Amino acid sequence: MPRIAAVTLGCKVNAYDTQAMLEQFQRAGYEYADFDSDADVYLINTCTVTGTGDHKSLKLIRRVHREHPDADIIAAGCLSQISPGSVALEGVKLIIGAANRSKVVELYREALTQTGPLDATVSLKGIPFEPLSTTCQEGRTRAAMKIQEGCDRFCSYCIIPYARGPVRSMRLGDVREEAGRLKLAGYKEAVITGIHLMSYGKDTGESLLDAVKLVSDEIGRVRLGSLEPKGITPEFVEGLKQIRGLCPQFHLSLQSGSDAVLKRMNRRYTAQEYLEACGRLREAFPLCAVTTDVITGFPGETEDEFAETCGFVRTARLSRLHVFPYSRRRGTRADSLPGQLSETVKRDRARRLIEIGNKLEENYVKSIEGSEAEVLFETRTGEHECEGYSGSYVRVRADALPGEIKTVRLERAEGTLMYGKLTERG
Repeated sequence: MPRIAAVTLGCKVNAYDTQAMLEQFQRAGYEYADFDSDADVYLINTCTVTGTGDHKSLKLIRRVHREHPDADIIAAGCLSQISPGSVALEGVKLIIGAANRSKVVELYREALTQTGPLDATVSLKGIPFEPLSTTCQEGRTRAAMKIQEGCDRFCSYCIIPYARGPVRSMRLGDVREEAGRLKLAGYKEAVITGIHLMSYGKDTGESLLDAVKLVSDEIGRVRLGSLEPKGITPEFVEGLKQIRGLCPQFHLSLQSGSDAVLKRMNRRYTAQEYLEACGRLREAFPLCAVTTDVITGFPGETEDEFAETCGFVRTARLSRLHVFPYSRRRGTRADSLPGQLSETVKRDRARRLIEIGNKLEENYVKSIEGSEAEVLFETRTGEHECEGYSGSYVRVRADALPGEIKTVRLERAEGTLMYGKLTERG
């Protein structure tokens, strides 16, 4: 039986795409292999969101060919889409971007009939959403579910609209079918993801709220991926309140707490509008967690503007920060902006903001002591003890079994870990 191994660089959406392609190979008779073991085919799902992503992707392709010279390599993903020539390295048999992933086995077989790599990348203009399905995700308790592809925001620092193409949405009927498959596979929670999730339905006229409700009706517990502050309208929040099983964790992209920097980034909201979105969510979902992404060292960012961001994340009482030093990307507007900062400055500001974020996360976990939460338990940590995540995505330990969803009284925080006890109705 031929063996296939895979690795994902970059985001959770990429990880979803990787697993969907792997399952196609499995249905075609291939056996999964660990990436560090011998295999006949190596699938590398590349990333190009930062220069580091490019470097890691190309380095990994070269390493696989060096260590497994007789194996075939499939270079997939965002770097392959925007720069297929760069990944056409020795050992690469198939290049596939952000389309035709549902035909990866067929395309690989076609590639075997020719010399040199088969470039299967295509223009993303005008193509429909490509339904991909996966029911064998790691852990078998929480499953990602991609319902949206592409982005038309064109933030000045971001290459993703070029790598992922325009907005495409999964039709509601397909959403229901995929959620049903995940339920049959035993998953207890679905994480609804997309490249720009708030754009869901822009091309089809369908509603993100309707999609979330369909998933909740099928699986029960549902969590949202990244959301846009401008989309957190009173009407949208009221719709969220009506969805049974919605996890009260909301990832609102921030990127900067300085209005001047946000304008240079071409982000379409102000710091005040972001605060108003947080307030709406907290009014509707008391004790909810609001998490975010922040970029440090954007071109022209002064020390005062960085200080604005540091003060803002404290004012907004964010519960977790994902911090990234700005990465210059050729082909974006930010690449030509004046005031490009040194890597030392960008990394130093990232370090300082991460320290603030760590404290904010501890503060949030401490703030929910004494409350109750529904916890999906996943990993055994003792003879009777198990660890899982609350709806607000706090790690919780209590006496339970993997796969159970239990009501837990959150009794004692230790850093970012909460210890709890099952309630009588748990």
